[in-house]
Amino acid sequence: MTQQSLEPRTAADDAGDGSRVPAGRSWLDRYFHISRRGSSVAREVRGGVTTFMAMAYILLLNPLILSGKDVAGDTLGRQALITATAFAAAATTLLMGFVGKVPLALAAGLSVSGVLSSQVAPQMTWPQAMGMCVVYGVVIMLLVVTGLREMIMNAIPLALKHGITMGIGLFIALIGFYKAGFVHQGKATPVTLGPVGELAGWPVLLFAGTLLLIFMLQARNVPGAILIGIVTGTVVAALLNAGGVVASGAWANGAPELHGSAVSMPDFSLFGHVDFGGWGQVGAMTVGMIVFTLVLAGFFDAMATIIGVGTEAQLADDKGRMPGLSKALFIDGAGGAIGGVAGGSGQTVFIESATGVGEGARTGLASVVTGLFFAACLFFTPLTAIVPQEVASAALVVIGSMMLMNARHVDWADRATAVPVFLTVVIMPFTYSITAGVAAGVISYVAIKTAQGRAREIGAFMWGLTAIFLVYFALHPIESWLGVH
Repeated sequence: MTQQSLEPRTAADDAGDGSRVPAGRSWLDRYFHISRRGSSVAREVRGGVTTFMAMAYILLLNPLILSGKDVAGDTLGRQALITATAFAAAATTLLMGFVGKVPLALAAGLSVSGVLSSQVAPQMTWPQAMGMCVVYGVVIMLLVVTGLREMIMNAIPLALKHGITMGIGLFIALIGFYKAGFVHQGKATPVTLGPVGELAGWPVLLFAGTLLLIFMLQARNVPGAILIGIVTGTVVAALLNAGGVVASGAWANGAPELHGSAVSMPDFSLFGHVDFGGWGQVGAMTVGMIVFTLVLAGFFDAMATIIGVGTEAQLADDKGRMPGLSKALFIDGAGGAIGGVAGGSGQTVFIESATGVGEGARTGLASVVTGLFFAACLFFTPLTAIVPQEVASAALVVIGSMMLMNARHVDWADRATAVPVFLTVVIMPFTYSITAGVAAGVISYVAIKTAQGRAREIGAFMWGLTAIFLVYFALHPIESWLGVH
């Protein structure tokens, strides 16, 4: 994709000099090109607030996903995780606003957090896992600078990109069902409904009710449906707890009640806890696959999201070119490193930015407003911590369902497309591994194309990935054959 530094022409540009804003306009207008893009300060502020309301749920979901133990048995404090999530979102979104000058907001990528929790932490300490975040962020920045990001994007078939997104969606949904207590590990079966084949307790019923409420609100196109559902579920949980209907010990992460003041100083205890040592204990192959998986998890959606939101904001032309695209992609990559240093997982552009664009946002000022709201949340972590895990889990399932909407773009009648997508989608949640799903999809795609006599359509990059993933699946037999660990 060829980038141009020229601003897209707006109605104000085409209307002639007589309709232009006078030269004495404010520095805010001049810096963000507000009037040039046909917007106003009021519209930008309204758009920024709307975007924040649409994605504020991340302050609850990211700590929920990262709540597990690492290889040493250590966990990350919830208050510290909320602070890290809010700080990283604020820093990267403000950076996007002031430098990228486009209405895009960033926060912790749930797919990246899922990889850290399910694949990285069981093999490394949390500081080492955050170090991997920094590495993957640097890798993406290098890919942007060298132009390789676009080459890789073009090399992977579109159907597999949709399959990866859908697989991550099912993976996230499974985490939500499990965290809520809706799905348990069974005794006679791998998984079961509730602990013994039926739902047990008010908290899991509240999860189901919150989930249905969010779906109903979305069906009516209510703005901020996820946040409204979470707030409603939390209020009901607090009433049930206060009325003695549910015992305090029945909630997965503690009773939904406020202890002390709703306002407190941020807990930056996770900031800077990054460790780049000890990777030799897990092996170079494992480290390489982890970095690759993290890059993959935070790689594909960003460019499509940036272009999609930019087009909705009328900033992109018919060839997908928009002002500041290279900067936006670079900042998205930097979000991985910033999130790792903050201790809150890698940051990526959120599709919820489109809600602010729908309210009229056209410039980076909207992102500045969103970033400032995230910064304000640093001082309200006790209030955020009231939300029960069961209520927050409902939002994870909703996000997973939204990611599955990519199925409409897949040609299910073509086996060369349908089989790799199917394997990618189902193997991710069934193996609890994003890497395994992607590997199965890539290998099956190349195998089926070859069987159809269409090997020339595959491309060198896909052949290379296939070789890597074959080694990945056969690593244990290869190590046994070579007599090494």
